[in-house]
Amino acid sequence: MRILVISDVHANLAALDAVIRDAGKFDRVWCLGDVVGYGPQPNECIERLRAFDLVCLAGNHDLAVVDKLSLDDFSPDARDAIYWTRERLATPEWLETLPTLVVLAEHGITLVHGSPRDPVWEYVVSPFEARLCLESIATPICLNGHTHIPIVFRQPTYGSGIVKEQLAVDSPIRLTLDRLVVNPGSVGQPRDDDVRAAYALIDLNAMTLIHRRVQYDISATQKLMKQAKLPDRLIRRLRLGE
Repeated sequence: MRILVISDVHANLAALDAVIRDAGKFDRVWCLGDVVGYGPQPNECIERLRAFDLVCLAGNHDLAVVDKLSLDDFSPDARDAIYWTRERLATPEWLETLPTLVVLAEHGITLVHGSPRDPVWEYVVSPFEARLCLESIATPICLNGHTHIPIVFRQPTYGSGIVKEQLAVDSPIRLTLDRLVVNPGSVGQPRDDDVRAAYALIDLNAMTLIHRRVQYDISATQKLMKQAKLPDRLIRRLRLGE
């Protein structure tokens, strides 16, 4: 079985469609949250994802849009985009029902947006947070998003140290050797100085994960954001990868 793993789409349909085309044939989609927020096409992204065999988590922006999370911890630009999305969302009930953590025990994988300790808000950016993640789950693998940065934290099965590694493009990772925390990066708003949409593909038969990047029409998304009068900084950062 081939799984498309995505996170942080952020209502960027051009990026999502580019990922779907680039991924080729897959059997299921695992989305690690933040389908909406920031971007100009929340309804279109939701409908595109719902057309697949889908496991989707709620991210902090998803929860905020349906008023299940306080806006106090969001930046002014993020709040403006959340208010804009609230006024236009066609299927809020779908976002309202999304879980914040899913354990796929049969595959030894935990799915979460932030971290298992704090599924909504915690950013896993160092070996310290990765260790706490692994200590709080029963599965050997955790897939998370939220940071918009593709990264892998590796703990050898017979060791205690955790190594932080760049998630290299087109370089398969074995999922059966070590305990892992893997972030596939962001589809709709990358923040690792690479403007290309980021995602991963998992082969559950071979138990391998491969990280991919794909170009998309950034100008098309920016044009829609300008028409929607979304904040200028959110528009500019798509060209900066930050």
